[in-house]
Amino acid sequence: MSRLPLVDPAAASGRVKVLFDGPLKGKHLNIFKAMANSPAALEAYLGMAGALAKASLSAKEQEVIHLFLSQANGCGYCLAAHTVIGKGAGLSEEQTVGARLGHLADPKLSALVRFVAAVHEKHGAVSDADLEVFKSAGYTDGHVAEVAAVYALGTYTNMFNIIAKTPVDFPPPPKA
Repeated sequence: MSRLPLVDPAAASGRVKVLFDGPLKGKHLNIFKAMANSPAALEAYLGMAGALAKASLSAKEQEVIHLFLSQANGCGYCLAAHTVIGKGAGLSEEQTVGARLGHLADPKLSALVRFVAAVHEKHGAVSDADLEVFKSAGYTDGHVAEVAAVYALGTYTNMFNIIAKTPVDFPPPPKA
């Protein structure tokens, strides 16, 4: 059971109604219904997600980051959501599990998930060698900045859903 009430989009008012009728039209997921308890929290999510939709990291690469973080942080809601979203972005089911565990056969995605693991384990204090390995896989300084941004958004949604105990409205992910 959710610790936060889920705001019914049909009963929403003010800024929340504008968001449900605008950028969230037809996307009435439990995460958004729970975040709607604070228009500022919901707008923070939408602003960052909207900006990252224009990133040079592909949707597939961003989903690798989200899947790794969701597993590392123990967020069941995000594991389920990003498994579905990741498949929609082109990841196979095997790759969604591999991303969660930090092991991918694709060399470039492997370098990405290893870098994200280093960021996570070292709380951002990655070494020059970590950066070198990441960049040698074809990533740039811009990608480094975007990894930090996707990591921040993933951490936000993970912590939000863990705190709120958001009811999962996605199919369960495969066992890892």
